Amino acid sequence: MVSTVRARTLVLAAGLFPALAAACSGSHSVQDPTTPARQVHVRAPEKESRPTPLHELSTGALTAPVQDAAAAGLGGNRVLLLGGLNSADASTDTVALVSGRHASLVGRLPVALHDSAAVSLGRNVYLFGGGDGVRQLDAILRVDPRSGASAPAGRLPAPSSDQSAAAIGQTAYVVGGYTGTSWLDTIVAYRPGAGARVVGRLPTPVRYAAVAAADGRLVIAGGSLPNGTASSAVFSFEPSTGSVTRLGKLPAPTTHAAAAVVGDDVFVIGGRGAASDTPTDRIVEVERSGHVRLSGHLLAARSDAAAVALGNSILVAGGRVAGSPTANVGKLVVGRAKVHALGRTGVPAAIDRSNVYAADGPGMLSSVVRHDPPYVYVPNSQSATVDVVDQRTFRIVRHFAVGLLPQHVVPSYDLKTLYVTNDVGNSLTPINPRTGEPGKQIPVDDPYNMYFTPDGRYAIVVAERNQRLDFRDAHTFVLHHSLDVPECRGVDHVDFSADGSYFVASCEFSGRMIKVEVQSERVVGEMTLNGGDAMPQDVKLSPDGKVFYVADQRAGGVWELTGEPFRKIGFLPTGAGAHGLYPSRDARYLYVTNRGEGSISIVSFRTRRVAAKWRLPGGGSPDMGGVSADGKVLWLTGRYNGVLYAISTRNGRLLATIPVGGGPHGACVWPQPGRYSLGHTGILR
Repeated sequence: MVSTVRARTLVLAAGLFPALAAACSGSHSVQDPTTPARQVHVRAPEKESRPTPLHELSTGALTAPVQDAAAAGLGGNRVLLLGGLNSADASTDTVALVSGRHASLVGRLPVALHDSAAVSLGRNVYLFGGGDGVRQLDAILRVDPRSGASAPAGRLPAPSSDQSAAAIGQTAYVVGGYTGTSWLDTIVAYRPGAGARVVGRLPTPVRYAAVAAADGRLVIAGGSLPNGTASSAVFSFEPSTGSVTRLGKLPAPTTHAAAAVVGDDVFVIGGRGAASDTPTDRIVEVERSGHVRLSGHLLAARSDAAAVALGNSILVAGGRVAGSPTANVGKLVVGRAKVHALGRTGVPAAIDRSNVYAADGPGMLSSVVRHDPPYVYVPNSQSATVDVVDQRTFRIVRHFAVGLLPQHVVPSYDLKTLYVTNDVGNSLTPINPRTGEPGKQIPVDDPYNMYFTPDGRYAIVVAERNQRLDFRDAHTFVLHHSLDVPECRGVDHVDFSADGSYFVASCEFSGRMIKVEVQSERVVGEMTLNGGDAMPQDVKLSPDGKVFYVADQRAGGVWELTGEPFRKIGFLPTGAGAHGLYPSRDARYLYVTNRGEGSISIVSFRTRRVAAKWRLPGGGSPDMGGVSADGKVLWLTGRYNGVLYAISTRNGRLLATIPVGGGPHGACVWPQPGRYSLGHTGILR
């Protein structure tokens, strides 16, 4: 799903390549004796000006992960996806139209292909070459973005994949590439009806360069070189003379990057080094004057993405994040990301006002957690222990004792520590997520659960049996203020408003909800659910910030509430014992664990309806946990079965059932994407 984007539209031609093709190499370029000799000049830079800072706003997600999408701009708010490499490393032949937040299949290519390049010329999209898994192709296809129909439109001078393309006027320019045996140094011009011909040469053959057209010229940055290294060179190609001019140098050797234009300046977006899976989050500006400089950062390090200029912003779609394709769609906008106050100073600004989970997409790991091992931390309430499970092997790699009745494992606001809330033990056990090792216990009264104020200043310890919310220093845990909530028996779970100014808390044993203002630390609203005959549990905010979902274990479903005004707007039956709530990584669905019937309901945020239900084989008691960083696995404790479940988010298939200690409860899946933690088992934003 792609969020609506302002101004011009784009076409994404998903030209993707299997890992085997990326590993191929060659030592010679294909020469054309009819082409003028190579001309390379060095251009003297003009006076330096101020950089144009860009930062990324997450705007949604594609219908499926895809990497190396070739992009071209169209008129209207539409996106066309052609072929590509999916999460299974398989090429596809699909032609999909994405318009706003909707996607539909509109046609199929003559052959499944990957690693092609595309531009828009007039009313059509032209697709150049690519690979079909066996060979490189020389076909030029004309694709009608309205019908998805494709037809032959010419041939390249040599079969090739791994090239890049951009358009100047009604002429497409295809840069570099790979024939299957040789790397290309060519710049090929194609005009509909006039055929394709070599019009220039680069100083060295190159694949996967970042290419964009600005001010009537091509800018060609980085790329992979035949000797196995990545290039840092930035060149300009002038179509009128056929000459190649060296403009400057990237901050580091970079390949598999994207490029797009704002004004007269080209921005080189993401990419990686010569080695696989070494992505960068750099946004590098190449000015018209020739100056090259760092201009900003992506939300997460990303290579192999598609980028399209949208007036004064740039859309970035798909790519490779944390070793696998991503479905993330972001928009680069001019200006620096700011921090602003919402009741307190220091609350990070919303990345995207239409999606509170904009920083939580697949693989969008911050630098703080990027090297943390992928574990699931399972607190066993009856055993007073924690089991540490390796997400890759489904095996327990560490087991240690904690305080009595551990309930949840909570990520700290700064993502540097995990805390086990030992309820009856009146303590927190810190865990170092880099090693999985526990530290010395911290005395804290009645920590059933724990959250953090959106500015990171205070931890909010949910003292359930004492009917209190204790605001404590987030680092020392010294008590700042105790908020008594006698009307909220069994205060349990919390989620915050989109602006961070208030939170909503469930009252399990009084069938009520309360609203607490963060700045004043006082209750400002109360609500009774189902005449008090309710047992509210977990709370989660919808991506657009308009609806709070509250699981009701007694009613077997989720209540829908608004925060302003504080009122009920609906109820959605899901299954017996509705308990835990977890948004999908693409923010399209809410996973609801039905503990009483051994099932998981999938609620569509868009329709506010149950889209599907997954049942555990033989039943079970799915309780609490979270979604893996890549969004592919839903991890849940089996509260009454002494197990941890690993469930595929693609089809609900049970991947593993792992025996753990007695009464496993609020497991934390780590690491998770996001900038900061609001607590529980991982509410990140």
